[in-house]
Amino acid sequence: MKRIRISEILAGHEALLGQEITVKGWVRAFRSNRFVQLNDGSCMANLQAVIDFEQWDEVLLKRITTAAALSLRGKLVASQGAGQVVELQVTGIEILGDAHPDDVQKTVMQPKRHSLEFLREQAHLRFRTNTFGAVFRIRHAVAFAIHQFFNERGFYYLHTPIITGSDAEGAGEMFRVTTLDAKNPPLNDEGKVDFKDDFFGKAVNLTVSGQLEAELAATALGQVYTFGPTFRAENSNTSRHLAEFWMIEPEVAFNDLQDNMDLTEAFLKYICAYVLEHCGADIQFLQDRDAQEQAQKPANERHEMGLIDRLKFVIENPFKRLTYTEAIEILLNSNHYKKKKFKYPVEWGIDLQSEHERYLVEKEFNCPVILTDYPAKIKAFYMRLNEDGKTVAAMDVLFPGIGEIVGGSQREERYEILVQKCEEFGIPAEELWWYFDTRKFGTVPHAGFGLGFERMVMFVTGMSNIRDVIPFPRTPLNAEF
Repeated sequence: MKRIRISEILAGHEALLGQEITVKGWVRAFRSNRFVQLNDGSCMANLQAVIDFEQWDEVLLKRITTAAALSLRGKLVASQGAGQVVELQVTGIEILGDAHPDDVQKTVMQPKRHSLEFLREQAHLRFRTNTFGAVFRIRHAVAFAIHQFFNERGFYYLHTPIITGSDAEGAGEMFRVTTLDAKNPPLNDEGKVDFKDDFFGKAVNLTVSGQLEAELAATALGQVYTFGPTFRAENSNTSRHLAEFWMIEPEVAFNDLQDNMDLTEAFLKYICAYVLEHCGADIQFLQDRDAQEQAQKPANERHEMGLIDRLKFVIENPFKRLTYTEAIEILLNSNHYKKKKFKYPVEWGIDLQSEHERYLVEKEFNCPVILTDYPAKIKAFYMRLNEDGKTVAAMDVLFPGIGEIVGGSQREERYEILVQKCEEFGIPAEELWWYFDTRKFGTVPHAGFGLGFERMVMFVTGMSNIRDVIPFPRTPLNAEF
């Protein structure tokens, strides 16, 4: 008999009542040698299976333990007990995989609350917990919503290189890819490693962004987006940094900064709305979990909004748009600044910190904020220089509880200015000859942005550490699993 997933059973139980069905999954709990709570990962809810223990061999029943995998056959009936609408009256049991109680007690699968740190140590098993089942079902929904959003608007999905010879950000914090002998690499006349003998004939790295390549495609296909892994060799152990993460980067020919902001706002609202519509049970579970955690914190450290309210906050509020210069003036004139409550200084030319960004969103405007026209010196070389010669047509989107979630800009399409900016940033022009070339053949205004996928998943799940929204986090001194 074909297996039916628990999510399908609960969604269409009326049509299945009285029928003989087969379910397969893992035991979440088994009490009184009678009631099994079975979960197959398809949804948050378990299916209660009722076993008449007198009909079954005691040796078999002892193998039904927490985390054991079972195949159960039986009749789906209306439940007489509280907590579930239907239950399975079991007529057939097959043990697919045993789980010894002594082993279970050492893992995250023991039925009690665990710290997130402990769960990270057992990332190969944490998918089995309610929290991470919810997180990764939502992660899938966010990814699907992203593809659906762009597909509905006529974008083309572009796969950009993971191995690259250029540094799109100019940061220099990249992972090198090489086949050279680490103990005895070939050296040139200057005593430096000679990459001419390497696989690609030159030094190459793992990419930090697919943006530059996406720009090339946008100037032919009109509008494209990337969604792929990116890498930063930044020695950071904060709750917001990973060495390996995923980025979404749309690029649109003929768009200016205003068009870019319109696209970004619609995109972020779409994702939040999709998750609220399609992940209700998982979102509610994570909201309840977050509320329990917040209740244990001092009042001044608690979130002002629950998870669902934060999602609605994005969906229902128009994003406030203002310049970086206006934002600095607001911060300098705020009581928060005058009372020296900011940890970091505020002055024109600084790169705003998360505390400044969150103040603007949560205190000043009470809505998502888009800041534009940043000082050129603190932004990337490819951003379009404004007429004042001091600022660039950049934009950052700021969200409650997280600060910056999206960064983007109108790109510099003017050949001479782009070459000049590369010189100012110390970027060798010969490495980006192909990027400059697109400014020679029908150059057009164009714009795009980047969304860190894990940052978005953090926001829609309410998780406070980025390591808890990616299956197997890669961070300094940590490449387990």
